[in-house]
Amino acid sequence: MPLRSRVAYLTSVAVALAVAVSSIAGYVTIRLSLYRAVDVELIEIANDLTAIVARDPQRLGGLTEEGLRVGSMAVTVVRADKKTFHLPGEQTRLVLGPKEFAVARLHSEPSARTGETTAGEPYRIVAVPINGLDAYALVLGRPLQPTRDALSSLWLVLIIFGGAGVIISAAAGAAIARSSLRPVRALTRAVERVAVTDELKPIEVAAGNDEISRLAESFNRMLRSLALSRERQRQLIADSGHELRTPLTSLRTNIELLVSDAGTGMLTSADRSEILHDVSAQLAEFTALIGDLVQLAREDRVIPAPEPIDFRDVVNAALDRVRRRGPRGVGPTEGRSLTFDVELNPFYVIGEADTLERAVTNLLDNAVKWSPPGGTVRVQLEGDRLRVADQGPGIAEEDLPYVFDRFYRSDTSRNTPGTGLGLSIVAQAVHRHGGRVVAGRSAQGGAEFTMRLPGSTTLEGLAATDPTNRRNSSSSSSSSS
Repeated sequence: MPLRSRVAYLTSVAVALAVAVSSIAGYVTIRLSLYRAVDVELIEIANDLTAIVARDPQRLGGLTEEGLRVGSMAVTVVRADKKTFHLPGEQTRLVLGPKEFAVARLHSEPSARTGETTAGEPYRIVAVPINGLDAYALVLGRPLQPTRDALSSLWLVLIIFGGAGVIISAAAGAAIARSSLRPVRALTRAVERVAVTDELKPIEVAAGNDEISRLAESFNRMLRSLALSRERQRQLIADSGHELRTPLTSLRTNIELLVSDAGTGMLTSADRSEILHDVSAQLAEFTALIGDLVQLAREDRVIPAPEPIDFRDVVNAALDRVRRRGPRGVGPTEGRSLTFDVELNPFYVIGEADTLERAVTNLLDNAVKWSPPGGTVRVQLEGDRLRVADQGPGIAEEDLPYVFDRFYRSDTSRNTPGTGLGLSIVAQAVHRHGGRVVAGRSAQGGAEFTMRLPGSTTLEGLAATDPTNRRNSSSSSSSSS
């Protein structure tokens, strides 16, 4: 059953049950009230008649049938020995029961019940003791048919208007369901459109703070996130295809030359050696590019099991890796040593050590690459800031906004080794850990990169600021209590 039909159906059922319960409760209440009113009236009349009947109980004090017929009543006097006295010539008599004789015998409180006459007509019967006469009671009855007719009319009215109320509520429920679920239908159509057309176009959302509006807003955010992710993926594929084409073309050309030379022997040994050297360099560049692309492909990966990290250990591990590789730069630093000026103060973060080490390593590699022969790379960790500065040519002002973009290469770096992805990986890792990284110019004129991460200079402070630890500690406290 569609959701709209379910809402209308459940609304109708709920209203029907409410109407039924209210009708039954109202009917029972009114019935009891009517019967109680009849009983009170009959007891009052019977008490008034006892003073007349007490003068001659066997002849009912001279009461006549004509006088009682005006009030639509029947009268009988009963004695404790079950002797009964009726009006002379009375044709319709009450059918008596044990309650009436008990009142005569015990002189107890008045009794009231529903009974009938000898003709089978329903009567309301009350019995009151006759004051001054032991073992006597006056029994008075009145027809119940008028009361029952009124209750039947009431029951009919309740059924008619209750049924009308259920029908109206069903129509209103259908209208409300259709109106309330309009955003849900729009959301459903949007999901179906996305599934069929693959278009990530957000839906229109009416202003509001209800659940449907929030659901639509969340869906739109999801669509925008998917569209952005798809655009990034498309851009990554396009950029990587462009970047991969150059080394692949060069590799193919050199390999074709080597294959052709195997049959002709046209190349000299020096040319062949130069080509092999180019192939080796292109393979190294190709391998680095593939590794960087794999790292970028993990952009949306959730950090597995983040843990407290001494950030000094991360920086030292990155420094050891860069020192082992030696000055890389196939250019200005080839064969020349560099000096690392390192100052590391205590700092602790929550995160993944391998990812942060890769980011710091990329910053150090970039500094080594652009440092002049015998230059100094300054590495300083103070508070929540890690600064990596070199003495190279620095970054041009027009290039600063783009240094962290994928595959971005400035005019001065196009002829140097690299993939244009290293700094993008740095920005990705830092952002995933809730930090930020900025590029600028160092005091020595070279490039300076500043990385900031959320953390603390003490382990105690790190535990106090970590939301995961707070949740775990609160859960432990609840369990222990």
